[in-house]
Amino acid sequence: MALTKQEKNDIVVEVSELLTSSKLTVVAKYQGTPVKAMQTLRKQAKEGNTVVKVVKNRLVIKAIQQNEQLKTVDVTDLNGQLLYAFSADDEVAPAQVLARFAKTNPNVEFVGAIQPDGKFISADDVKVLATLPSKQQLIADVLATLSSPVNDVMSALSGNLHALLDAVEAKASN
Repeated sequence: MALTKQEKNDIVVEVSELLTSSKLTVVAKYQGTPVKAMQTLRKQAKEGNTVVKVVKNRLVIKAIQQNEQLKTVDVTDLNGQLLYAFSADDEVAPAQVLARFAKTNPNVEFVGAIQPDGKFISADDVKVLATLPSKQQLIADVLATLSSPVNDVMSALSGNLHALLDAVEAKASN
């Protein structure tokens, strides 16, 4: 069933808002992926605070052209059956969600990604982004690294205090 002009305009507005709020919009081919698998992808994406949309490329291009920040995006690769993954929370989440899904569904392959500053990055760069740890994991790693010396000093002092107390107790009992 064909969309009315108003429905198309609503989709363009929705995609434009998603593009504006997204820290990274990943574009991937999905031709040949079964509907049940796409439902699984949407569920996995939602758990990772990512929105996956299948939208006509013409409407996405129109949304890009209407956005001042994204007018410079190279849209030549936006052809064929594509899906778009948006995340307003994490820069690498859309790439990670699609990369995990692509391991079990070989029909899904990266085309590239649209950055909020209007740059289109290649599929190879998106694959590299997908291998990065999440933002929360990076923060946890930094905190663990920063607190490690403090924990080591506390352990050393704690060990020495126990030894000192044991020596004092031994001397007192003599």
